[in-house]
Amino acid sequence: MQIILYVSNQETSSRFYQELFRCTPSLNVPGMTEFILSDNCKLGLMPNEGIAKILTDQTPHPDLGNGIPRCELYFYVDDLQLEFKHANKLGAKLISPIADRNWGDRACYFADPDEHIIAFAEKIIE
Repeated sequence: MQIILYVSNQETSSRFYQELFRCTPSLNVPGMTEFILSDNCKLGLMPNEGIAKILTDQTPHPDLGNGIPRCELYFYVDDLQLEFKHANKLGAKLISPIADRNWGDRACYFADPDEHIIAFAEKIIE
């Protein structure tokens, strides 16, 4: 599976996710940056202008959605406090602090430079 986020500035978003994931991209060329998240999942970053050329006038231009949360990346992590502190240190926009959620997870929420939502979570052990 590959998830592709449309971004305003590929370089800014690439740096942000490189620092957030603590790894270098597996691909970083004009028009696409990719991070391997697991054996069967990659996260891609494609500039709004690049996807707009593909979509032509069949959909609204991606720039029209800037600042509007358009997706959520939900990551189960081994150390929720560590990831919370790390995202804060990077300057990710805090949306919701660590809290127990009614679906059985403890999670916190941040936004990336394009306002895509990033959640870090762990299962609540009772």
